[in-house]
Amino acid sequence: MSSDETPNVPTSRTSREAVREKAQKVHAQQSRARIMRRIIIGAIAVVAVGAIGTAVTLAVSAQISKPQLSPGGMDNDGILVSDVSATAVADDVPATPSPDATDAGAATTPTPQPTTSSSVDIHVYVDYLSPDAGEFERANARQLVNWITEGAATVTYHPVALLTASSNGTKYSLRAAGAAACVATHSPAQFYAFNHDLLEDQPEVNTDGYSDSELADIAGAVGSDKIKTVRSCIEDQDYVTWAKEATSRALEGPLVGSDDLVLSSAPMIVVNGEAYVGALDDPVEFSQFVLTVSNDASQEAATPSPTPTPTPTTTP
Repeated sequence: MSSDETPNVPTSRTSREAVREKAQKVHAQQSRARIMRRIIIGAIAVVAVGAIGTAVTLAVSAQISKPQLSPGGMDNDGILVSDVSATAVADDVPATPSPDATDAGAATTPTPQPTTSSSVDIHVYVDYLSPDAGEFERANARQLVNWITEGAATVTYHPVALLTASSNGTKYSLRAAGAAACVATHSPAQFYAFNHDLLEDQPEVNTDGYSDSELADIAGAVGSDKIKTVRSCIEDQDYVTWAKEATSRALEGPLVGSDDLVLSSAPMIVVNGEAYVGALDDPVEFSQFVLTVSNDASQEAATPSPTPTPTPTTTP
């Protein structure tokens, strides 16, 4: 065998081609795998976006489909109390106190008398989380009920929500005002009792307050005659939007019967268009204020208007 003969073995060129072909196959497989991953990820993303869009659409549709409800039996966002049940005021509420006797003789708590035009018109703007609102109700409940039953005054309550941000995010003031509107609409005879109970046994500021279910329980406890309807109204928060808008209207003013009063605190008590600025826990002072306003109205109603005198003419 001559020295120039080559053994029958694969050449290096053939080996390189085989390696290259194998690498191309692996690269093709990896490319297909990457493409499939991208397709799968894209499909998942499309499904996720579609699901989110559907959820948002359903939520918006639910908001749009639910009408903005307004409570019934309201006048200028207020509930006129004309029917006070026997259980409206608890037995532990003190009776209307009388001022101490003086040298002029024993005096009794003044009672406003109806004017020639109408009885004294009292409007109470109340936030059910406000400690001052509870203090006013506890001190004056008895004489307010007496004036209502005697026809000496009309009392209208306006539920407002100034302390919505003071209940750990539960918006208790707003929900309680909406619950009061539910009772006023569906069980008006029990409104005053419900209103009184919410103010007499208040949750503290910066607590969660009563849940909607608990508010419905309170409505049932005062004897609501349509408890299922009232409960549904409260738990569905039918009048929460109304309560928010009513508060805004009171803040903008003018308040009922006044020219320029706006809601500045809760409670805010307005008598014949005049704001009461005395002690909230002193029923005698409040009664004196009401009597003064009542007398002023009586005098204005009794004062005759001047009649113009005809000018004499000279006959030529």
